Amino acid sequence: MFRYLSAGESHGPALVGILDGLPAGLNLDVDIIDAALRARQDGYGRGARMKIEGDHVEFLAGLRGSVTLGSPLAVVIRNRDFENKRALMDPLTGRGKPLTNPRPGHADYAGALKYRHRDLRNVLERASARETAMRVALGAICAQFLEPFGIRTLGYVLRIGEVEAPDFEEVDGAAVSASDVRCPDEQTSQHMIAAIDAAKAAGDTLGGTFTVRIDGVPVGIGSNRQAATRLDGILAGALMGMQTVKAVEVGAGATVAAKPGSQAHDTFAMNEGAVVRGSNRAGGIEGGMSNGQPIVLRVSVKPIPTLMKALPSINLHEQADAPASIVRSDVCVVPAASIVGEAMARLAMTGPVLEKYGGDSMEETLDNFQRSTAAVAKLF
Repeated sequence: MFRYLSAGESHGPALVGILDGLPAGLNLDVDIIDAALRARQDGYGRGARMKIEGDHVEFLAGLRGSVTLGSPLAVVIRNRDFENKRALMDPLTGRGKPLTNPRPGHADYAGALKYRHRDLRNVLERASARETAMRVALGAICAQFLEPFGIRTLGYVLRIGEVEAPDFEEVDGAAVSASDVRCPDEQTSQHMIAAIDAAKAAGDTLGGTFTVRIDGVPVGIGSNRQAATRLDGILAGALMGMQTVKAVEVGAGATVAAKPGSQAHDTFAMNEGAVVRGSNRAGGIEGGMSNGQPIVLRVSVKPIPTLMKALPSINLHEQADAPASIVRSDVCVVPAASIVGEAMARLAMTGPVLEKYGGDSMEETLDNFQRSTAAVAKLF
């Protein structure tokens, strides 16, 4: 069974991750992982923390000579900012003035009551999006597992605040990478940057929407047999598990609710002996299983809860009205969130792919994939 875990606080010594269930014999390129970590730190609207951290992944277990052993893979990313916060965050001696004013929209209040913390820092340190650096690293490892199957993932930004890009039939990955906001449309990118600048000047923050597209997924990944094995549920759950995400749509998403059946589904036809579809409103998933078309997921992200012009809140210790706490933060994380979304999609896809084709080694898993592909080709 494939699974992953992360641990670590935002300003603690390090972030730690474990991937369990990857086959033996997978060659890993550390430069690919570090490149994904750099992409997460980039993006217009990011805060000063990104100038401090220079994320780099280190392997502690499960790898020898850059090749997976089939045992649990343990990785670490050091937090450089820990040295600036050691007195506050040292695991054994850390002390400091408690944070008492919860931020509306953050985990501060609910977490304090759930875990009976009287210092909100004990909640926000783990709730911080800094933790997504480890998810990106683990997702970049999974990308290298999925690549031999022809499965590729791309995240790109559709909307920031009120600025929305046109719909894209095809997306150029190079154009996405070249944009400071990871939007494929250059003109829209400039409008998004202007909106971020205006929000920063007003002491405000902006949310938005990004798309994750997964190409090359074979037919039949996932299942309709049980709710927990449906691929749309697995992917949506992974993306909803990201900080700041408030909605996930598959394919046409919520818009199909207003359509008649004749305009909601993807017709079948034959073209030179091949099965083709008239559209991709289903977003590549039907009945909880991949149908061979690109999987398209649209993800909506709320604005960051930390505003430089603090929202009204309370002081929990004094039981009195007070402004929300202000900690170092971003103005807009939507471009970075699209990178995290890529990672979450890769992590979510790895388990179902292994369930379909899995073996103890990459050689065995790829043999299973090739036999299955050949068998499907002869089915009709």
